[in-house]
Order: sequence, then structure tokens, then C-alpha cells
Amino acid sequence: MAEPLATAPIGVFDSGIGGLSVLQALYQELPQEHFVYLADAGYAPYGERESAHVLRRSEAIARYLIDTPQVKALVIACNTATAAAVATLRRRYPGLPIIGIEPAVKPAAALSRTGRIGVLATRSTLQSDKFAALLASQSPSTHFVLQPCDGWAAAIEQADTANITRLATQYLAALGPLGHHDGEIDAIVLGCTHYALISELLTSLLAGRGSLHEAGRPVARRAHQVLQAQGLIRPSLFRDGAITLLSTGAPEPLQLAAKRWLPFTGAVQSLALAS
Repeated sequence: MAEPLATAPIGVFDSGIGGLSVLQALYQELPQEHFVYLADAGYAPYGERESAHVLRRSEAIARYLIDTPQVKALVIACNTATAAAVATLRRRYPGLPIIGIEPAVKPAAALSRTGRIGVLATRSTLQSDKFAALLASQSPSTHFVLQPCDGWAAAIEQADTANITRLATQYLAALGPLGHHDGEIDAIVLGCTHYALISELLTSLLAGRGSLHEAGRPVARRAHQVLQAQGLIRPSLFRDGAITLLSTGAPEPLQLAAKRWLPFTGAVQSLALAS
């Protein structure tokens, strides 16, 4: 691949609409940049698939974003895809800045008073070696309660309000006692980018019993640092950047979600992208 140019766009991908929570943070952090967001909705959900499937899809998406819009950096806005593919993609494209995402375990542990952290994530993320290494790097005095959230990302993708609320209530309850006393969980990590899109609902259900921690803003800050260090920030003479949205599945879910969470009203482009 050719050396990236500062004026080139930044590629961002997820299995569906969840990565919009990361794209929103990126746009706020780097408003002069162009972004190309690819939702792999035709091959979703990632969180309940084998790692080999997620790796194949991540490789296909990276090839497309590097060859066609010729992105200058790649942000993997999906915990499952980061765990399955980030190491492989970095080996394959050593000249391309690739920023992955991980559950916000470290900031949650730093702010917890009780030392008990709940982690809501997909089954694939919780079972990954990368997540195991992340937990192993934390203080042994911190206790983590891991809750796989089957079907929750799909409900958010489909804007199924009743099911979203039912599953949110179910999975929060499954963590155990929530609160600020000894033995209670006082910090909850949202280990899937989809969950950050419903943070208002979760805050309401928590009713002050704990804090929420998601990774969108830390990823945006990291992307800024990496681009700055490599001289890839879009020149300041440019004004507001642009956002291009692509989907390998039905465009309507991404279209509706973008209108809700982004400064964006253009049409989602459909994309056929085989592995």
C-alpha cells in the first residue's frame, strides 16, 4: 500500500450501528477529518460468531477501505473484531495506523470505590484471549463480574425498544447487587459499542447505583494522538469534515441511527463485499 496522505479519510468499521458511538466521539475529537464508516450488517452479529468468521470479515473490510477510499488510518469500532483481528491486521499493514478498542476496564477499576466491576459484553469478547489478558493486567484486589449479553446488540440494531429494555433489565440484574457499599458493584463496563447507544436507558435503570464506562472517547483521543505523531492530521485550513456511511446489509437501520446520533442526513450507500 502507498504511504497514507493527511487529506485521506479515516476508516471506521463495526458489524452494524454500534460503532456509531465511536464515530460520534471521533467526529467530536477530529471535526476537520473525513470519515468512512462501514457497517458489516450483512454478516452480523459478530459477537455471537466464531472468531474465524470475524477475522475473515475484518480482513475483507480492511482490504476494501485501504484499496478504495484509500484510508489513512483504520479504527476498529468493535470489541469482538478488535479481539479477533487487530493483531493480524497490524502485521499485514505495518504502515497503516490501526486503532482497536477494548472494554473500559482500566478507567472503571480506577474509579471504583468497592473494587467490584460489572462487565456487560458479547460472549465472543468475554471468551477472547485479548480480554483475558486485559483482566490479568488489573489489580488482583479488583473483582470482575462478567455477563454475556446474548441478543442485546441485535435488539439495539433492530431498534426493538421493548426487547432492549427487557434485556437491559435482565442483564443488569444478573450482575448481582449494585450500589456503593461493600460487596456491591459500583462500576459497569459497556463492553460492546452497541450498548453505549442506549446509555440513557441504562443510566435510568441504574438510578445512581453505579457508573457507566464506555470506550468511545478514549479511542478518539488515542486516534488523535496516533495521527498527530505520524503527521496525518488533516490541515487546519480545511473546515468541517465529512462522513460517508456504507452498509453490507439493509441500509435503513444505519440510516435511522445516523440521523439520531450523528450530524448526518445523507443516504447510506449499499456495498456488496464478499470475504
